[in-house]
Amino acid sequence: MEVVLDLYGTQPSEEEPLIAMDEASKQLLGEVYPPIPMQPGQDKKEDYHYSREGVQALFMFFDPHRGWRRVSNRDSRTRIDWAEEIRQLLDVDYPKARKVKLVCDNLNTHNIASLDEAFPAPVAHRLARRLEIYYTPRNGKLPAHLNCLLRRGKRHSCKRQQ
Repeated sequence: MEVVLDLYGTQPSEEEPLIAMDEASKQLLGEVYPPIPMQPGQDKKEDYHYSREGVQALFMFFDPHRGWRRVSNRDSRTRIDWAEEIRQLLDVDYPKARKVKLVCDNLNTHNIASLDEAFPAPVAHRLARRLEIYYTPRNGKLPAHLNCLLRRGKRHSCKRQQ
């Protein structure tokens, strides 16, 4: 964990930006009965029944030094999905960076082998040379600001996490 904390304490660099990354699954819900709109003297009324409309995987990338973030959604959270998100990060979001320092949790999809599986060898090698991965400890937490942003859809407050 000290290595990750040291990274956050380093001077910001455009050549080697620090990016925190996390992902989450979110269930999509629909309404069974349409809500009744608010009227003078009456609150809006919503029924507690809902329909399940599937699941989406959210990928969030956050640059704590610039205050930049990107959230994207996908139908799944596979190695290929992670690799495509990394390519977006390196080629589109940070094309001029020499190396991107990525802080993420230690999932089996979060590694250089995912790039090899998703892309031809020359592309995977080019991306891998520009990516430096730092894993949060197994029982550690991501920095509170990133965790809070990803969990914002849930009903607990971010202040309780910190």
